[in-house]
Amino acid sequence: MRKIIVTEFITLDGVVEAPGGNETDHPHRGWNFWYDDDKAGQYKVDELNSVDALMLGRNTYDKFAAFWPTQTDGDFAARINQLPKYIVSHGLEKAEWNNCSIVRDITTEIPDLKKTNGGDILVYGSGTLVKSLLHHNLVDEFRLMLHPVVIGGGQRLFDDKRELRKFHLKNSIVFDSGLIMLEYVPAVS
Repeated sequence: MRKIIVTEFITLDGVVEAPGGNETDHPHRGWNFWYDDDKAGQYKVDELNSVDALMLGRNTYDKFAAFWPTQTDGDFAARINQLPKYIVSHGLEKAEWNNCSIVRDITTEIPDLKKTNGGDILVYGSGTLVKSLLHHNLVDEFRLMLHPVVIGGGQRLFDDKRELRKFHLKNSIVFDSGLIMLEYVPAVS
């Protein structure tokens, strides 16, 4: 069975908003780029190369589709443009980016997708989608790249719905820059 793997850049105060800089007008946007770390960068390249597809929410799709198709340098750009992409959206009529399919109902289509042949599916960013996937018990693994910074607020990955979810630490990597990669899988009850 294919796994849904959520990968996020996250701050010490749990914020996932605007790590790249242009996603929102957050006053501290771009905080991911404050930590230059070749080994952490290689982890992200290896992570992308380990999956067979991507899943994106509408907002992340809009940002990625505006950027990645114009990038031609490097293996990362080639890979992200080549991979099949599942875009979760109720309002998107047509996905213009290469190799995209639109998912309208995560409660039926995602479980069916997980049963198809193929490798794992990586979810980048897409905070609203991730919250919904988590609510419906569709997340098979979290990969959180913890940044040693507090930015004082913004969109958080885990909100106040008070739903209990337990996870088991699968692996952790501490990088020289202070970044910590935390890999979690759901705990077996």
